[in-house]
Amino acid sequence: MKVRVLKPVFADSASKLVHTANQFEERILIKKEHWVIDAKSLLGVLALSLQPGETVEIDAEGNSAAGEAFIELGIFEK
Repeated sequence: MKVRVLKPVFADSASKLVHTANQFEERILIKKEHWVIDAKSLLGVLALSLQPGETVEIDAEGNSAAGEAFIELGIFEK
């Protein structure tokens, strides 16, 4: 699922994103340009340095509930 970043992802929002990802058994990947990181990795999420207006892809191995959980955090929008 392609989503747009609504607010910068720094320590607090990155922590919430990782915590949410860890609630799912599936591997969840966030893809930005040539970067592909595990959404369950705090260092990986911080390394992406997500900024408002950027578009990323969230791949939750077919589990749309995981992608929707990220939308509910208010960090991304479809």
